[in-house]
Amino acid sequence: MADHYAALGVDRDASFDDIKKAYRKLARTLHPDVNPDPKAQEEFKSVTTAYEVLSDPQKRQTYDLGGDPLSQGGGAQNFGFGDIMDAFFGGGGSRGPRPRMRQGQDALIGIEVSLEEACFGTERDVTVETAILCGQCTGSGCRDGVRPTTCDICKGRGEVQHVTRSFLGQMMTSRPCGTCSGYGTVIKDPCRECSGDGRVRARKTINVKVPAGVETGNRIQLSGQGEVGAGGGPAGDLFVEIVEIPHDTLHREGNTLHLFIDIPMTSAALGATVEVPTLDGVKSVEIKAGVNSGEVVTLKDLGMTRLRGGGRGDLLVHINIATPHKLRKEEEELLAKLAEIRGESGSTVRVHSRSDRDSEHGFFSKVRGAFHR
Repeated sequence: MADHYAALGVDRDASFDDIKKAYRKLARTLHPDVNPDPKAQEEFKSVTTAYEVLSDPQKRQTYDLGGDPLSQGGGAQNFGFGDIMDAFFGGGGSRGPRPRMRQGQDALIGIEVSLEEACFGTERDVTVETAILCGQCTGSGCRDGVRPTTCDICKGRGEVQHVTRSFLGQMMTSRPCGTCSGYGTVIKDPCRECSGDGRVRARKTINVKVPAGVETGNRIQLSGQGEVGAGGGPAGDLFVEIVEIPHDTLHREGNTLHLFIDIPMTSAALGATVEVPTLDGVKSVEIKAGVNSGEVVTLKDLGMTRLRGGGRGDLLVHINIATPHKLRKEEEELLAKLAEIRGESGSTVRVHSRSDRDSEHGFFSKVRGAFHR
């Protein structure tokens, strides 16, 4: 008779945990999927037989008393597929029935907000189609007065075992029970409203509070407002993604707003007070005399609200001097007289230095970036 203790390399008084540990270690190196050597396959058969005998208290007692615990059934090896999986992954054992009650799925919807709403915050009622708790059975899936019954096929285990033959002998595998779908119980008289699922599809309206300072891509999480789980399980979360509608005149760059205005060349030369639109209404802006195109006037705290940290960004007013294209004769004569007084002619130019060019390029890059964000 084969020495099963020697095959596993354990003492005769080894505990079940010692035997299991030894089998795992050997199976990782001898299993045919790992080691195709025919000698290793033969050794794996011996190791598996030893584990089958020594891991079963009754078979181990028969073996210790000198009997043949495998004599019945022609000495065929009958070990569980779960034992091999346990050897490689530390698992093993019955998975048991799966619960009918499961966590619901999360949901994602998008809402559009204006720049004003993004800055100051708003509330919005949104209607979603989702899974809600069945009002008829309150999630049980059964008709009134009825409860799920134990499955006759799997006896409540949720899985059935199948025996197959291989070159290693008989292998036993477990699969979800096809009768109860792995639940271990059967609903013989399901709820007519939800057909046993415990939930139904419906439309519901949810109030969404949009905080001040949001921007496109931000998501608001509403806990428990997603789909109710099967079997009346807890609902998932609803995520509301913000889509900001571009403003007609104001351009956003993070917490900073940009406004681009044209002023007459006379206002640029003499200075003026102009009115500009902001998110807080029309505001007056002082344009100093002699301003150049590209200069910026900063209006503090008239930009976007900061989502975290409070306060607001700034509004930057970019100035462009509008040169008239068509002049009346009187205007031409006046401008010509002004040019004469200032000693300016059509050939008068100013050549910019490298530092001037770098400064201008940096500014216009920012302007372009503000337009395309």
